[in-house]
Amino acid sequence: MPKMKQHQNRTCPEAFQRALDALDVIGRWEWDAATDLARSDTFVALLFDVDPVEAETGVPITEYVNAIHAEDRERVVNLIRSNAREGSTYLTEYRVHSADGRTRWVLSRGRFNSDHVGRPVGGSGILVDVTQMRMNEGTFFEAEINPAEPPLERAADHAMAAQQAIVELQDPVLKSQADALLLGLGRKLAEQEVQGQRKSMN
Repeated sequence: MPKMKQHQNRTCPEAFQRALDALDVIGRWEWDAATDLARSDTFVALLFDVDPVEAETGVPITEYVNAIHAEDRERVVNLIRSNAREGSTYLTEYRVHSADGRTRWVLSRGRFNSDHVGRPVGGSGILVDVTQMRMNEGTFFEAEINPAEPPLERAADHAMAAQQAIVELQDPVLKSQADALLLGLGRKLAEQEVQGQRKSMN
């Protein structure tokens, strides 16, 4: 079992676990290709055992990559690199070593953007804690999103873009509404994946 990092003012493992178990959606992340720094909200930071204060301003992407389970890391890194080069969207499931010392399953959906010559400029996405569902169901690996995305996936993309713009507005009411929308969409995405797994098993 991985040793927990000592973060100042961190949530105790029991409280963290209760919070994660109560909320299916963990939160959001953003990556800036120019600096290779990733920023995330508190739940994503704790999920990857990254200091939440440092995660707000950005930490090297390797800090998040190092928290991915060794058996999943190469697959996930290759998928992310490929999608970053193509400026496309991905959906994948993998394990992480979280701040509470547990191995958790996450469903990650992200989108990358490229400049006019195809160089990655950044990306953003949402993570859903699917540990409980994963324990009860099978597993899901990656699926590159079809350009003709279903409505739920299009809604998630637009909600992520809206939430990013709202953060710049610094309006706390709009921010909480945008966060609530992302939480709802994340839960729906997780439910959709579980239903898809059940159908594929029949």
